Amino acid sequence: MDQLSKKRLVVRLDETESTNAYMKELVRKKHPEEGSIVIAEYQTGGRGQRGNAWVSAKGENLLFSLLIYPKNIPANEQFIISRIASLAIKNTLDQFADDIRIKWPNDIYWKDKKIAGILIENDLQGNKIENSIIGIGLNLNQEVFPPELPNPVSLKQITGVTYDKDYILDMLLREFFLLYRELEEGNTATIEDEYMRDLYRANDFYWFEDAEGKFRAKIENVLPSGRLVLRTLDDDDIRAYAFKEIVFLNE
Repeated sequence: MDQLSKKRLVVRLDETESTNAYMKELVRKKHPEEGSIVIAEYQTGGRGQRGNAWVSAKGENLLFSLLIYPKNIPANEQFIISRIASLAIKNTLDQFADDIRIKWPNDIYWKDKKIAGILIENDLQGNKIENSIIGIGLNLNQEVFPPELPNPVSLKQITGVTYDKDYILDMLLREFFLLYRELEEGNTATIEDEYMRDLYRANDFYWFEDAEGKFRAKIENVLPSGRLVLRTLDDDDIRAYAFKEIVFLNE
């Protein structure tokens, strides 16, 4: 955090459609310094991966977008940013609760419940990343969730403690930029290894479903492109999937 520019923007909003959308407009108009953030008490159109909505009660959770200008990351290896963001949240939550895991590609789980989600939007110029906007929704203090949400949980529900959002944000940003500096120093293997160690359901065979049907498999790897590599139980087949091509089942 000490290496971030003092000119970086910190925008606090009572309400916005999406902190990512707000940040995109800032980038278009002002080209803010790396490390700039947009924080909102409430989002009317929050989104998660694969077009899913992100639902959060007003003022109870941590909702923000972070801007970075990563250097020398090929477009086909942009998943390293997702690894860093996931690990930053995981490492932060580890200080308050056990059993925090990263569900591929970048949902954060406590046991079998979702506590945080990430939406990363990269602006590509040729085969390089021009900028990356990292939207994070972290359930901190919400105690009642809409019934249509399948498996939400908050840190307060886990621990019984009410958390200061700015305190958690500072911790999370510190963890993020520790990993980000590792990336800038070329230590991608360290980040990739840590991500694999912290994956949800990574150490055994579980049920999945793809376009062909249900099957049991074990996570073998996550490629630099972000594709999930599975080894099937029945025929020892190796299969690789993009984000929308595979579903984790609770069987």
